[in-house]
Amino acid sequence: MSTLVTGIAELVTNDPALGPGPLGIVTGAALVVDDGRVAWVGPAAAAPAADERVDVDGRAVLPGFVDSHTHLVFAGDRSSEFEARMSGVPYDGGGIASTVEATRAADDEVLRARLAALVAEMRGQGTTTVEVKSGYGLSVAEEARALRLAREVTGETTFLGAHVVPPEYAGRTDEYVALVTGPMLQACAPYARWVDVFCEPASPHAFDGPASRAVLEAGRAAGLGLRVHGNQLGPGPGVQLAVELGAASVDHCTHLTGADVDALASGDTVATLLPGVEFSTRSPYPDARRLLDAGVTVALATDCNPGTCFSSSMALCIALAVREMRMTPAEAVWAATAGGAAALRRDDIGRLGVGARADLAVLEAPSYRHLAYRPGVPLARAFTR
Repeated sequence: MSTLVTGIAELVTNDPALGPGPLGIVTGAALVVDDGRVAWVGPAAAAPAADERVDVDGRAVLPGFVDSHTHLVFAGDRSSEFEARMSGVPYDGGGIASTVEATRAADDEVLRARLAALVAEMRGQGTTTVEVKSGYGLSVAEEARALRLAREVTGETTFLGAHVVPPEYAGRTDEYVALVTGPMLQACAPYARWVDVFCEPASPHAFDGPASRAVLEAGRAAGLGLRVHGNQLGPGPGVQLAVELGAASVDHCTHLTGADVDALASGDTVATLLPGVEFSTRSPYPDARRLLDAGVTVALATDCNPGTCFSSSMALCIALAVREMRMTPAEAVWAATAGGAAALRRDDIGRLGVGARADLAVLEAPSYRHLAYRPGVPLARAFTR
Protein backbone atom coordinates (compact mmCIF):
# COMPACT_ATOMS: atom_id res chain seq x y z
CA MET A 1 0.00 0.00 0.00
CA SER A 2 1.37 3.42 -0.96
CA THR A 3 1.19 6.42 1.37
CA LEU A 4 1.37 10.10 0.45
CA VAL A 5 2.96 12.13 3.23
CA THR A 6 2.04 15.74 2.61
CA GLY A 7 1.78 19.07 4.45
CA ILE A 8 5.59 19.08 4.95
CA ALA A 9 6.77 22.63 5.59
CA GLU A 10 10.41 21.68 5.07
CA LEU A 11 11.73 18.34 3.85
CA VAL A 12 15.40 17.51 4.45
CA THR A 13 16.41 14.96 1.80
CA ASN A 14 20.24 15.10 2.09
CA ASP A 15 20.22 14.98 -1.71
CA PRO A 16 21.53 18.20 -3.33
CA ALA A 17 19.88 17.15 -6.59
CA LEU A 18 16.46 17.61 -4.96
CA GLY A 19 16.97 20.99 -3.32
CA PRO A 20 19.53 23.63 -2.33
CA GLY A 21 22.53 22.94 -0.13
CA PRO A 22 23.86 19.66 1.21
CA LEU A 23 20.55 19.07 3.00
CA GLY A 24 18.67 19.14 -0.32
CA ILE A 25 15.75 21.01 1.23
CA VAL A 26 12.35 20.99 -0.44
CA THR A 27 9.76 23.43 0.95
CA GLY A 28 6.04 22.85 0.71
CA ALA A 29 6.92 19.23 0.08
CA ALA A 30 5.42 15.78 -0.09
CA LEU A 31 6.73 12.28 -0.58
CA VAL A 32 5.25 8.92 -1.45
CA VAL A 33 6.16 5.78 0.46
CA ASP A 34 5.60 2.38 -1.12
CA ASP A 35 6.63 -0.93 0.43
CA GLY A 36 8.86 0.78 2.97
CA ARG A 37 10.79 2.82 0.38
CA VAL A 38 10.60 6.38 -0.88
CA ALA A 39 8.89 6.22 -4.29
CA TRP A 40 8.51 9.94 -5.06
CA VAL A 41 9.71 13.30 -3.64
CA GLY A 42 8.77 16.81 -4.68
CA PRO A 43 6.44 19.79 -4.24
CA ALA A 44 3.12 18.89 -2.66
CA ALA A 45 1.24 20.50 -5.55
CA ALA A 46 2.74 17.94 -7.94
CA ALA A 47 2.28 14.87 -5.76
CA PRO A 48 0.86 11.75 -7.41
CA ALA A 49 -2.07 9.80 -6.03
CA ALA A 50 -1.51 7.14 -3.38
CA ASP A 51 -3.58 4.57 -1.51
CA GLU A 52 -3.61 6.63 1.67
CA ARG A 53 -2.70 10.15 2.70
CA VAL A 54 -1.02 11.45 5.87
CA ASP A 55 -0.91 15.21 6.45
CA VAL A 56 1.82 16.36 8.86
CA ASP A 57 0.27 19.83 9.00
CA GLY A 58 3.24 22.15 8.49
CA ARG A 59 5.85 20.12 10.34
CA ALA A 60 9.41 19.53 9.15
CA VAL A 61 10.46 16.04 8.05
CA LEU A 62 14.00 14.73 7.83
CA PRO A 63 15.67 11.33 7.51
CA GLY A 64 15.50 9.35 10.72
CA PHE A 65 18.59 9.79 12.87
CA VAL A 66 21.31 7.18 12.38
CA ASP A 67 22.94 6.49 15.74
CA SER A 68 26.11 4.68 14.71
CA HIS A 69 27.72 4.19 18.15
CA THR A 70 25.90 2.78 21.19
CA HIS A 71 26.41 0.26 24.00
CA LEU A 72 22.87 -0.84 24.86
CA VAL A 73 23.32 -4.39 26.19
CA PHE A 74 24.11 -3.92 29.85
CA ALA A 75 22.81 -4.15 33.41
CA GLY A 76 23.50 -2.09 36.48
CA ASP A 77 23.73 1.61 37.26
CA ARG A 78 26.68 4.03 37.35
CA SER A 79 24.98 7.24 38.44
CA SER A 80 27.32 7.50 41.43
CA GLU A 81 30.28 7.47 39.04
CA PHE A 82 28.68 10.34 37.11
CA GLU A 83 28.23 12.25 40.36
CA ALA A 84 31.89 11.69 41.23
CA ARG A 85 33.01 12.99 37.84
CA MET A 86 30.94 16.12 38.33
CA SER A 87 32.96 16.59 41.52
CA GLY A 88 36.24 16.36 39.65
CA VAL A 89 37.14 12.65 39.50
CA PRO A 90 38.67 12.03 36.01
CA TYR A 91 37.45 9.30 33.67
CA ASP A 92 39.98 6.61 32.65
CA GLY A 93 37.77 3.70 31.56
CA GLY A 94 37.96 1.84 34.84
CA GLY A 95 34.25 2.04 35.63
CA ILE A 96 33.46 -0.38 32.80
CA ALA A 97 34.41 -3.23 35.14
CA SER A 98 31.37 -2.57 37.34
CA THR A 99 29.05 -2.80 34.34
CA VAL A 100 30.75 -6.04 33.29
CA GLU A 101 30.04 -7.53 36.72
CA ALA A 102 26.38 -6.49 36.66
CA THR A 103 25.86 -7.60 33.06
CA ARG A 104 27.35 -11.04 33.66
CA ALA A 105 25.00 -11.49 36.61
CA ALA A 106 21.84 -10.52 34.67
CA ASP A 107 19.71 -13.06 32.85
CA ASP A 108 18.65 -12.72 29.22
CA GLU A 109 15.25 -11.27 30.02
CA VAL A 110 16.71 -8.45 32.11
CA LEU A 111 19.13 -7.51 29.34
CA ARG A 112 16.49 -7.90 26.64
CA ALA A 113 14.02 -5.69 28.49
CA ARG A 114 16.49 -2.86 28.97
CA LEU A 115 17.66 -3.14 25.37
CA ALA A 116 14.09 -2.97 24.07
CA ALA A 117 13.28 -0.01 26.33
CA LEU A 118 16.28 1.96 25.12
CA VAL A 119 15.55 1.26 21.45
CA ALA A 120 11.94 2.38 22.00
CA GLU A 121 13.22 5.50 23.75
CA MET A 122 15.42 6.24 20.74
CA ARG A 123 12.59 5.77 18.25
CA GLY A 124 10.49 8.12 20.32
CA GLN A 125 13.16 10.76 19.67
CA GLY A 126 13.54 10.23 15.92
CA THR A 127 16.24 7.55 15.69
CA THR A 128 15.42 4.89 13.10
CA THR A 129 18.77 3.08 12.77
CA VAL A 130 20.98 2.13 15.70
CA GLU A 131 24.30 0.32 15.96
CA VAL A 132 24.75 -1.77 19.12
CA LYS A 133 28.07 -3.03 20.50
CA SER A 134 28.92 -5.82 22.87
CA GLY A 135 31.72 -5.17 25.35
CA TYR A 136 30.18 -5.64 28.78
CA GLY A 137 30.57 -9.42 28.91
CA LEU A 138 34.29 -9.85 28.12
CA SER A 139 34.14 -13.65 28.08
CA VAL A 140 33.40 -15.95 25.18
CA ALA A 141 29.90 -16.87 26.31
CA GLU A 142 28.93 -13.40 27.54
CA GLU A 143 30.09 -11.55 24.43
CA ALA A 144 28.24 -13.99 22.18
CA ARG A 145 25.13 -13.58 24.34
CA ALA A 146 25.27 -9.79 24.08
CA LEU A 147 25.53 -9.90 20.30
CA ARG A 148 22.77 -12.49 20.00
CA LEU A 149 20.46 -10.17 21.95
CA ALA A 150 21.58 -7.09 19.99
CA ARG A 151 20.84 -8.88 16.73
CA GLU A 152 17.19 -9.10 17.84
CA VAL A 153 16.83 -5.31 17.45
CA THR A 154 19.33 -4.33 14.73
CA GLY A 155 21.49 -5.68 11.95
CA GLU A 156 24.20 -3.18 12.88
CA THR A 157 25.93 -5.22 15.60
CA THR A 158 29.55 -4.77 16.66
CA PHE A 159 31.84 -7.21 18.46
CA LEU A 160 33.72 -5.22 21.12
CA GLY A 161 35.41 -7.93 23.13
CA ALA A 162 38.41 -5.58 23.18
CA HIS A 163 36.60 -2.94 25.23
CA VAL A 164 38.84 -3.23 28.27
CA VAL A 165 40.90 -5.99 29.84
CA PRO A 166 38.61 -7.75 32.37
CA PRO A 167 39.75 -8.06 35.98
CA GLU A 168 40.55 -11.78 35.70
CA TYR A 169 43.12 -10.95 33.01
CA ALA A 170 44.72 -8.01 34.83
CA GLY A 171 48.41 -7.90 33.95
CA ARG A 172 47.90 -10.45 31.17
CA THR A 173 46.76 -8.30 28.27
CA ASP A 174 48.51 -10.48 25.68
CA GLU A 175 46.58 -13.54 26.89
CA TYR A 176 43.30 -11.64 26.74
CA VAL A 177 44.01 -10.40 23.20
CA ALA A 178 44.68 -14.02 22.21
CA LEU A 179 41.26 -14.95 23.62
CA VAL A 180 39.55 -12.06 21.81
CA THR A 181 41.16 -12.86 18.46
CA GLY A 182 40.65 -16.62 18.83
CA PRO A 183 37.76 -18.38 20.58
CA MET A 184 35.82 -15.20 21.37
CA LEU A 185 35.91 -13.95 17.79
CA GLN A 186 34.91 -17.36 16.50
CA ALA A 187 31.87 -17.44 18.81
CA CYS A 188 30.85 -13.84 18.12
CA ALA A 189 31.42 -13.37 14.39
CA PRO A 190 28.15 -15.10 13.37
CA TYR A 191 26.18 -12.42 15.25
CA ALA A 192 28.26 -9.37 14.26
CA ARG A 193 28.68 -7.12 11.24
CA TRP A 194 31.59 -5.14 12.74
CA VAL A 195 34.59 -5.49 15.04
CA ASP A 196 35.75 -2.64 17.29
CA VAL A 197 38.56 -1.97 19.77
CA PHE A 198 39.19 0.65 22.47
CA CYS A 199 42.59 1.81 21.22
CA GLU A 200 43.64 4.08 24.08
CA PRO A 201 47.17 3.84 25.47
CA ALA A 202 46.27 6.70 27.85
CA SER A 203 43.99 4.28 29.73
CA PRO A 204 45.50 1.54 31.89
CA HIS A 205 42.47 -0.61 31.06
CA ALA A 206 42.34 -0.40 27.25
CA PHE A 207 44.62 -1.44 24.37
CA ASP A 208 47.74 -0.06 22.74
CA GLY A 209 48.45 0.15 19.02
CA PRO A 210 49.88 -3.35 18.44
CA ALA A 211 47.10 -5.04 20.41
CA SER A 212 44.47 -2.99 18.60
CA ARG A 213 45.96 -3.90 15.24
CA ALA A 214 45.85 -7.59 16.15
CA VAL A 215 42.16 -7.35 17.07
CA LEU A 216 41.21 -5.45 13.93
CA GLU A 217 43.17 -7.67 11.56
CA ALA A 218 41.67 -10.80 13.11
CA GLY A 219 38.18 -9.35 12.79
CA ARG A 220 38.77 -8.43 9.18
CA ALA A 221 40.03 -11.95 8.44
CA ALA A 222 36.76 -13.25 9.93
CA GLY A 223 34.79 -11.11 7.48
CA LEU A 224 33.85 -8.25 9.81
CA GLY A 225 34.01 -4.55 8.99
CA LEU A 226 36.25 -2.35 11.13
CA ARG A 227 35.44 0.34 13.67
CA VAL A 228 37.76 1.97 16.23
CA HIS A 229 37.39 3.83 19.53
CA GLY A 230 40.32 6.22 19.21
CA ASN A 231 41.96 9.35 20.61
CA GLN A 232 39.41 9.87 23.37
CA LEU A 233 41.58 10.38 26.43
CA GLY A 234 44.69 11.69 24.70
CA PRO A 235 46.68 11.56 21.48
CA GLY A 236 47.34 8.03 20.30
CA PRO A 237 47.54 5.67 17.35
CA GLY A 238 43.80 5.01 16.98
CA VAL A 239 43.02 7.44 14.16
CA GLN A 240 46.09 6.56 12.11
CA LEU A 241 45.44 2.85 12.56
CA ALA A 242 41.79 3.21 11.55
CA VAL A 243 42.68 5.06 8.35
CA GLU A 244 45.52 2.69 7.48
CA LEU A 245 43.28 -0.37 7.80
CA GLY A 246 40.33 1.25 6.03
CA ALA A 247 37.98 1.28 9.02
CA ALA A 248 34.50 2.61 8.32
CA SER A 249 34.67 4.91 11.33
CA VAL A 250 36.95 6.07 14.12
CA ASP A 251 34.94 7.32 17.07
CA HIS A 252 35.60 10.00 19.72
CA CYS A 253 38.48 11.87 17.97
CA THR A 254 38.78 14.23 20.93
CA HIS A 255 42.57 14.64 20.81
CA LEU A 256 43.88 14.94 17.25
CA THR A 257 47.24 15.96 15.83
CA GLY A 258 47.64 17.65 12.48
CA ALA A 259 48.77 14.32 11.06
CA ASP A 260 45.55 12.69 12.33
CA VAL A 261 43.40 15.29 10.59
CA ASP A 262 45.43 14.95 7.39
CA ALA A 263 45.04 11.17 7.48
CA LEU A 264 41.27 11.42 7.90
CA ALA A 265 41.02 13.96 5.10
CA SER A 266 42.97 11.70 2.74
CA GLY A 267 40.89 8.56 3.36
CA ASP A 268 37.25 7.53 3.61
CA THR A 269 37.17 6.73 7.33
CA VAL A 270 34.41 8.76 9.00
CA ALA A 271 35.21 10.73 12.16
CA THR A 272 32.29 9.99 14.49
CA LEU A 273 32.03 12.57 17.26
CA LEU A 274 30.23 11.82 20.52
CA PRO A 275 29.59 15.17 22.24
CA GLY A 276 27.34 13.61 24.87
CA VAL A 277 30.46 11.97 26.29
CA GLU A 278 32.25 15.27 26.72
CA PHE A 279 29.09 16.72 28.29
CA SER A 280 28.92 13.80 30.73
CA THR A 281 32.64 13.66 31.59
CA ARG A 282 33.52 17.37 31.54
CA SER A 283 36.20 16.62 28.96
CA PRO A 284 37.23 18.92 26.09
CA TYR A 285 34.96 18.72 23.06
CA PRO A 286 36.36 17.53 19.72
CA ASP A 287 37.24 20.27 17.24
CA ALA A 288 34.57 19.53 14.65
CA ARG A 289 35.26 22.79 12.81
CA ARG A 290 38.85 21.76 12.17
CA LEU A 291 37.73 18.42 10.76
CA LEU A 292 35.01 19.86 8.56
CA ASP A 293 37.26 22.59 7.20
CA ALA A 294 39.79 19.90 6.26
CA GLY A 295 37.15 18.01 4.28
CA VAL A 296 36.70 15.11 6.73
CA THR A 297 33.34 13.32 6.75
CA VAL A 298 31.87 13.79 10.23
CA ALA A 299 29.11 11.81 11.94
CA LEU A 300 27.39 12.40 15.26
CA ALA A 301 26.26 9.59 17.58
CA THR A 302 25.15 9.29 21.20
CA ASP A 303 27.52 6.62 22.56
CA CYS A 304 24.58 5.76 24.81
CA ASN A 305 26.09 3.72 27.65
CA PRO A 306 25.73 3.50 31.44
CA GLY A 307 29.05 5.14 32.29
CA THR A 308 30.07 8.08 30.14
CA CYS A 309 26.87 9.15 28.37
CA PHE A 310 23.58 7.66 29.47
CA SER A 311 21.59 9.62 26.90
CA SER A 312 19.71 8.27 23.90
CA SER A 313 19.05 11.71 22.42
CA MET A 314 20.48 12.49 19.00
CA ALA A 315 18.80 15.89 19.27
CA LEU A 316 20.98 16.63 22.31
CA CYS A 317 24.05 15.67 20.28
CA ILE A 318 22.99 18.07 17.53
CA ALA A 319 22.50 20.92 20.00
CA LEU A 320 25.88 20.24 21.65
CA ALA A 321 27.61 20.04 18.28
CA VAL A 322 26.25 23.46 17.34
CA ARG A 323 26.84 25.13 20.71
CA GLU A 324 30.14 23.53 21.72
CA MET A 325 31.81 22.26 18.53
CA ARG A 326 31.12 25.14 16.14
CA MET A 327 29.06 23.14 13.68
CA THR A 328 26.23 24.87 11.87
CA PRO A 329 22.73 23.45 12.42
CA ALA A 330 22.79 22.11 8.86
CA GLU A 331 26.17 20.41 9.36
CA ALA A 332 25.00 18.85 12.62
CA VAL A 333 21.76 17.52 11.13
CA TRP A 334 23.66 16.08 8.15
CA ALA A 335 26.16 14.43 10.52
CA ALA A 336 23.35 12.88 12.59
CA THR A 337 21.68 11.41 9.49
CA ALA A 338 23.81 11.06 6.34
CA GLY A 339 27.02 11.11 8.38
CA GLY A 340 25.85 8.21 10.52
CA ALA A 341 24.87 6.32 7.37
CA ALA A 342 28.37 6.88 5.97
CA ALA A 343 29.86 5.61 9.24
CA LEU A 344 27.88 2.40 8.72
CA ARG A 345 28.66 2.35 5.00
CA ARG A 346 24.97 2.41 4.14
CA ASP A 347 23.42 4.25 1.19
CA ASP A 348 19.80 3.26 1.88
CA ILE A 349 19.40 5.34 5.05
CA GLY A 350 20.26 8.88 6.12
CA ARG A 351 18.61 10.34 3.00
CA LEU A 352 15.11 10.64 1.57
CA GLY A 353 15.64 10.26 -2.17
CA VAL A 354 13.80 7.76 -4.34
CA GLY A 355 14.79 4.22 -3.39
CA ALA A 356 15.90 5.05 0.15
CA ARG A 357 14.29 3.40 3.15
CA ALA A 358 11.28 5.42 4.24
CA ASP A 359 12.68 6.08 7.70
CA LEU A 360 11.36 9.52 8.58
CA ALA A 361 11.71 11.78 11.58
CA VAL A 362 8.85 14.25 11.99
CA LEU A 363 9.53 17.40 14.01
CA GLU A 364 7.07 19.35 16.12
CA ALA A 365 8.55 22.40 14.41
CA PRO A 366 8.63 23.94 10.93
CA SER A 367 12.40 23.63 10.38
CA TYR A 368 15.37 21.40 11.20
CA ARG A 369 17.00 24.45 12.83
CA HIS A 370 14.74 23.99 15.85
CA LEU A 371 16.72 20.89 16.88
CA ALA A 372 19.53 23.20 18.01
CA TYR A 373 17.35 26.26 18.59
CA ARG A 374 15.16 24.47 21.18
CA PRO A 375 17.56 22.17 23.08
CA GLY A 376 16.04 19.75 25.54
CA VAL A 377 12.59 19.88 23.93
CA PRO A 378 11.34 16.52 22.53
CA LEU A 379 10.66 17.69 19.00
CA ALA A 380 11.45 14.57 16.93
CA ARG A 381 9.67 11.26 16.57
CA ALA A 382 10.20 8.37 14.20
CA PHE A 383 7.58 7.79 11.50
CA THR A 384 7.71 4.70 9.29
CA ARG A 385 5.37 3.17 6.76
